[in-house]
Amino acid sequence: MTILKNRLFWPAVILVALLVVNMFTSNQFLTIRDGHLFGTLIDILRGSAPLMLVALGMTLVIATGGIDLSVGSVMAISGAVACLLISDLGDQNAVLPVLAIMAIAIGMSLLLGLWNGTLVAVVGIQPIIATLILMVAGRGLAQLITDGQIINVRSGPYATIATGFFLALPVAFLIAAVAVVLTVVLTRRTALGLLLESVGGSPTASRLAGIRSRRITMMVYVVAGGFAGLAGLIYSANIKSADSIAAGNLIELDAILAVVIGGTALIGGRFSIAGTVLGALIIQALTVTVVAVGVPSKATLLFKAVVVVALCLSQSTTFREKVFGRLKPRPATRAEVPA
Repeated sequence: MTILKNRLFWPAVILVALLVVNMFTSNQFLTIRDGHLFGTLIDILRGSAPLMLVALGMTLVIATGGIDLSVGSVMAISGAVACLLISDLGDQNAVLPVLAIMAIAIGMSLLLGLWNGTLVAVVGIQPIIATLILMVAGRGLAQLITDGQIINVRSGPYATIATGFFLALPVAFLIAAVAVVLTVVLTRRTALGLLLESVGGSPTASRLAGIRSRRITMMVYVVAGGFAGLAGLIYSANIKSADSIAAGNLIELDAILAVVIGGTALIGGRFSIAGTVLGALIIQALTVTVVAVGVPSKATLLFKAVVVVALCLSQSTTFREKVFGRLKPRPATRAEVPA
């Protein structure tokens, strides 16, 4: 069947299976309270927002044949800048100043993305090395901004982006959904998506064809930095503080995993925004599920690894042919056909 050959079929099956498990293991899977939706499903949607944003930017970077290991550090810097400036406000509940501070934090994240893009596209440093520089230095910069301390804030407007609701849905998830829609429109309704795949598939051929690959490469790193900065704001708003050590720690690995689960090729070229969203939801649902089923904390990472390996094997065409191909009836030879 055609649907079974779709690369997103098995990830969707895994996500549905995880949700079904949560339906029977959680006390409240989906309820309405005070006009808002609550429960495990909403927790998954809200918790997946930062990862979804980071993975979205990572998808565009990987589509051009690059990689960005600095997204976690950019998250830490963005949250540190926002919380530091908000803590200095006389009235932390003033909406316009808080929005301005958020814009400053995202602007700084865009500049950090521009730094990565310049090192990769202009200087010619390998993406893994260029972003590794900011991955290490950025975490130190975040600690310098906070002076090595955890900065707490008590801003209602700032907390809204992480814990607020709009139209009964979490604001954090709605922010991520808007980012996804805009990305889909720009990459699938314009020539931008084709240009990204061209640069990632063959940089030399795209350059000979007149495509300005340097500009496109710089652009995707800037976008990845902006999305990571926005994710950092949501993370810090959720805990109402700036933790430069824990914020975005190892999220780049989950983002790459979400991209791979979604079917985007790590060598560049083909990419799938819908697959990335599905991958982010699977990772968050898996995180929630291991707690719901009572898996010991020491075995949590191993349990997640087993599920991910099973998912990746299910997506492998070669693996499915070797396993399920043997189960198909072998055609009878001429000697076996009765006279």
